Amino acid sequence: MKNKHLVLLAFVAPAFLTYFVLLLIPTLGGFYYSFTDWNGLAKSYHFIGLDNFVEAVTDDPEFLHSIWFTLQFVIFMVIAQNVIALLLATLVESRQKTKGFFRTIFFMPNMVSLIISAFIWTFMFTQVLPQLAAKTGLLFLNQEWVGNPKAAFFSIVIVSLWHGVGYMMIIYLAALQGVPQSLREAAIIDGASPVQSLVHITLPMITHAFTICFFLTLNSSFKVFDVVYGLTGGGPGRATQVITMNIFEEAFSNNFRYGYASAKSALLFIMIMLFTFVQVFVMKKREVEA
Repeated sequence: MKNKHLVLLAFVAPAFLTYFVLLLIPTLGGFYYSFTDWNGLAKSYHFIGLDNFVEAVTDDPEFLHSIWFTLQFVIFMVIAQNVIALLLATLVESRQKTKGFFRTIFFMPNMVSLIISAFIWTFMFTQVLPQLAAKTGLLFLNQEWVGNPKAAFFSIVIVSLWHGVGYMMIIYLAALQGVPQSLREAAIIDGASPVQSLVHITLPMITHAFTICFFLTLNSSFKVFDVVYGLTGGGPGRATQVITMNIFEEAFSNNFRYGYASAKSALLFIMIMLFTFVQVFVMKKREVEA
């Protein structure tokens, strides 16, 4: 029995050490430095208590703007990504012969890193769409997609949806395939329309997939960085600056205020934890009710 435990420990140890060194220690260190004025380089620093947190929420308009912009992005992405992914999953699941083909096509964008996707779509927005608008007469395509604050928001959303919808679709597709076909056939025999069958039979039976997809979308949307960095750089000005980019600039661009940036990171962690806790609690309750 002792040897068995040692073998199990040997298998777990590499993953635990990796988690401990690369995630747990930096996280705890970040919380510690959030109470200091450390600049990330100096050997000495001072403990200043909650001053960084107070400044962030009361005397930093750029940080407050980034919070507001991030919340708008999160709400839009949670709704749009899950609705589109569910619709695509429903359509793909109904295609028996071409299911594998469409599943692969829709998932392929997720295989490209977000920063590369941002560079690809920058070319699309600045070069391809204007030419397409000139040739087709669709003038709404010819606009400052990354230079106009309102259009820049939707350009970020478009790229994020293009990249992430396929992954969520796979989760919903797996859940849909777990719904017994006999229930759907019984509903059709009873005279239920496809929409009624979807709303009253299919959706209640895949609430666990909603919990997973809402959780993943919520977390990824709050922590979005690379697509914004590669597409708009937080601009024009700071119109599309998200929380993570504001933290990045504070730590490495402005005055190397590492302690202050750590305090903002702690606030972001608390926000994500609270939103995630509420979301999981509500969705799990709906699962039980269903």
